[in-house]
Amino acid sequence: MTRFRRSALAFALLAAVAVPGAIAAPASAVAAEAPATRVATLSMSGQGSASAAPDQATVTSGVASEGKTAREALDANSKAMSALIDAFKKAGIQSADLQTSGFSVQPRYAQPKEGSSEAPHIDGYQVNNQVTVRVRDLTKLGALLDTAVSTGSNQINGVGFDLADPAPVLDKAREAAVADARRKAELTAKAAGVKLGRILTIAEPGADTGPRPMMAAYAMDKRGGAPIEAGETEFQAQVVVTWEIGE
Repeated sequence: MTRFRRSALAFALLAAVAVPGAIAAPASAVAAEAPATRVATLSMSGQGSASAAPDQATVTSGVASEGKTAREALDANSKAMSALIDAFKKAGIQSADLQTSGFSVQPRYAQPKEGSSEAPHIDGYQVNNQVTVRVRDLTKLGALLDTAVSTGSNQINGVGFDLADPAPVLDKAREAAVADARRKAELTAKAAGVKLGRILTIAEPGADTGPRPMMAAYAMDKRGGAPIEAGETEFQAQVVVTWEIGE
């Protein structure tokens, strides 16, 4: 056998061995990519809430001052606001709990008399300055409001109550939400004649972590000051739980 014939025979043997492997490889890849059997699932949302008495409050208080000129109105306002902030600090409010939350200078217009052809014209200015105060001792809240008004505040735009650490109350709301989802899922599964299996996913979409005021008998500052009812602060949570189900 010549050298050329020996080389041709060796090449033919290699080709015979390699071809089956080349054909088998795509089959293995197809088998690996075959979709797994789909699992039947049941998803259910749950809502929960928990509440607690608030332990702090925020108050927005300020002064509106008027003057013939913007400078005159600003000077009067600055003097009144300085006195108001000093009063808050003397009442025990720390600088870290005081924050300017609004300031504006606006013209004041005089309307023409009825039947007059004159256009409205500026006859003065008004300056508004507001400060938001965080009150960490609620027993002082009523007296603090009295102090603000007595010192010259002519704007108090509401009182808000919340918790310094809302996490424990939020955790209770989440537990209640999961329990609500399970209750509804078990009811639905029973009605459908199936059984709940293991939990596949738990999500918390659109969780409402903000406090909601609730009316409750929690009066404060019985020793005097403006009458204030803190009520309770409610937190809500929502979850969506997905279970595997079987017959």
